[in-house]
Amino acid sequence: MKRREKLRGQKPSNKIFGFAVVIIVVALVFFMNSMGKEAENRNNEDSARIEQLKKEIEQEKERGRQLAEYEKYVNTKQFVEEIAREKLGLIYPDEKVFKSE
Repeated sequence: MKRREKLRGQKPSNKIFGFAVVIIVVALVFFMNSMGKEAENRNNEDSARIEQLKKEIEQEKERGRQLAEYEKYVNTKQFVEEIAREKLGLIYPDEKVFKSE
């Protein structure tokens, strides 16, 4: 009989232990779920940032192409003549200038 009493005495502690294990597992599931959602949110934010940076890279490449074209233009005789006429008011010696009143 003592043996049965010992087994009966252990059952409530086994139930409590089992219940505690279930609670811990449920808590871990909720914790992992929330961490997964956070990771997904960070991933979405990072993906959006990557797309934005790709657009900025393309814009800068286009700007670089435009600057390269402008650099070629600046090194032409036509550009030098335009600047000399507009900024410095220079003309060729055989040119005639007409001024309106």
